[in-house]
Amino acid sequence: MSQVIIGMDPHKRSATIEVMASDETVVGGGRYGTDAAGYRAMLAAAKRWPERTWAIEGCQGIGRHIANRLLAAGEHVVDVPPKLSARTRVFATGQGRKTDATDAHSVALAATRMTGLRQVVDDQQLAVLRILADRRRSLGEDHTRMVSQLHQLLLELIPGGAKKDLSAAQAKALLARVRPRDAAGRARRRVAAELISDLERIYQRKKDANKELNALLAATGTTLTDLHGIGPSGAARLLAEVGDVTRFPDKAHFASWNGTAPTGRLLRRPGPAPAIEGREPADQPGAAHHGRRPAPQPHRGPRLLRPQSRRRQDTPRSDARPQTPPPPASSTAR
Repeated sequence: MSQVIIGMDPHKRSATIEVMASDETVVGGGRYGTDAAGYRAMLAAAKRWPERTWAIEGCQGIGRHIANRLLAAGEHVVDVPPKLSARTRVFATGQGRKTDATDAHSVALAATRMTGLRQVVDDQQLAVLRILADRRRSLGEDHTRMVSQLHQLLLELIPGGAKKDLSAAQAKALLARVRPRDAAGRARRRVAAELISDLERIYQRKKDANKELNALLAATGTTLTDLHGIGPSGAARLLAEVGDVTRFPDKAHFASWNGTAPTGRLLRRPGPAPAIEGREPADQPGAAHHGRRPAPQPHRGPRLLRPQSRRRQDTPRSDARPQTPPPPASSTAR
């Protein structure tokens, strides 16, 4: 047996594999843990086939941790997109239930039948960028949460609260003027002071993270940071998510991914709305066209009746009963 494909359905605590030959004959498989003992047992079972290729579903997601361990051991790993394995599973025969063994079989089938699957490489630079970008994003989320909590406390301590763009130094100056007398007010002031101290530490960590990201991006030689509105964190996130750009066949495929992926939206810029036939004016988009809202229309009150010019003129029907004219008024007054 020359070449086999080991399809894997990865999870956090376990991995289900199925070994498939080139003629789609299942020659092995099993379920193994992802701990040290389970990983060694899985590698020992796979060594029966010297020419093997690991096909892992979602190497950019849940399968990343096991793919990195296999790459460190010198194994050959390819990435099977979840959409491709799902299509294979839909057209497969059987009861149709989605189990780990069924998923591993679908991944192995997709890797056996399809050519040109992306080979996973151990790029340490992109891995470091991804880690630092995740850390910088979590710092930004913590900063937003703390500022929101601080605004709520200051609104209850100071009439009218604080301004929207509030820094830690400004919040400390505002809090120094507050001297609450009740127990709840003193508790609010104490918690607000703790939040201000946490914000000062978050500011320093964000500054250090930006400095480290800028140094790594300068080493890569990218020009994404020159674009307006991206910044070092967005550029690092985009490089980490794209990875090997040669996995896209052409620019159109990259543009399609760029418009749907969460990080790809960083490169989109709003442009003029395309003209739509049969609409006046021609450049007026619809309500659900490219996410744009229609231009506000002048307020018109409720029209209970249509205009006189557009009312339907009732035509007498043939089966309608003719109406008799009213009798003439009597000329004799009583």
